Amino acid sequence: MRARRPSGWHLARPLLCTLLVSSVAWSHEARPAYLELKETAPGRFDLLWRTPVLAGRRLPIALRVPAEMRNVKEPSVDELADSLLERRWVDPGPGGLAGKRIDFPGLQGTITDVLVRVEMLDGRTWTMLARPSQPWVEIPATRGALASAATFVLTGIEHILLGVDHLLFVLGLLLIVSDRWMLVKTITAFTVAHSITLAIATLGYARAPLGPLNAAIALSILFLGPEIVRVWRGETSFTIRHPWVVAFAFGLLHGFGFASGLTAMGLPRSEIPVALVLFNVGVEIGQLFFVFLILGLERSFRALEIHWPRVVRRLPGYAVGSLGALWTIQRAVALLGSAR
Repeated sequence: MRARRPSGWHLARPLLCTLLVSSVAWSHEARPAYLELKETAPGRFDLLWRTPVLAGRRLPIALRVPAEMRNVKEPSVDELADSLLERRWVDPGPGGLAGKRIDFPGLQGTITDVLVRVEMLDGRTWTMLARPSQPWVEIPATRGALASAATFVLTGIEHILLGVDHLLFVLGLLLIVSDRWMLVKTITAFTVAHSITLAIATLGYARAPLGPLNAAIALSILFLGPEIVRVWRGETSFTIRHPWVVAFAFGLLHGFGFASGLTAMGLPRSEIPVALVLFNVGVEIGQLFFVFLILGLERSFRALEIHWPRVVRRLPGYAVGSLGALWTIQRAVALLGSAR
């Protein structure tokens, strides 16, 4: 028989379950919108505006440029599978872009961000992030490389912390693994696996269609549900004995999911390698923060010896299995509907 976890662990469980359930509708809204302003001639900019499409609907984020910025040519819009791509050719007006403010009405009603990239004719580039709490950016006269790098790291952190399905999979692993050394092996295997496919997909060597990928990620969460029940019953299985193998296998799928957050930005190919490394660093920081938060709660409440009813203790396990099943059905139905 497997040793039961300390009762203090159960105090963390209902709290985590509540957070996960309340965030169910937001599992994939974390893909950022992207705005690029590229100077092609003195006083002329190529403006590219990409907004994600979720379940056939464009995110309710608008682009508002300064009144003095005028279109040189009429905008053109292309409908892609996962986003709408608008292109304009603009004149920023007197004084150029420096000090200009660009607003994104509607961003404050979402949980996503807007990545803004500016490229000047002389080679200077700036990268900024607009968030729901500050749905605008102001173009600076100069911007350091460190600030631009921090933007990609922050985007990676937010991508995983707002990606509830990825966190739910990690939580499922934590509910299965009790041995600390095995936990290190399991989380490391998951990290290595999703880093591999994140790099492969972002660099363009492989691609996973978004619909089947999302369904497969949901299925990986559902897969952990019965394994958690086996742990409760004191039973064993290949997954319980070798969780790192399962974490590596499904981590390959989740890596393609992480890549969708980076490739959706539409960055120039020359900047992708650096952005990939920094984005992945952010993903790992966010993942480790979540793992250490769970372990910290376990240790903090261990001494309290609070005894919850069994149904409450098992709520997180039910959340993993139930939400995995719900997402699998939803995404499979959406996939079949789009195939007609």
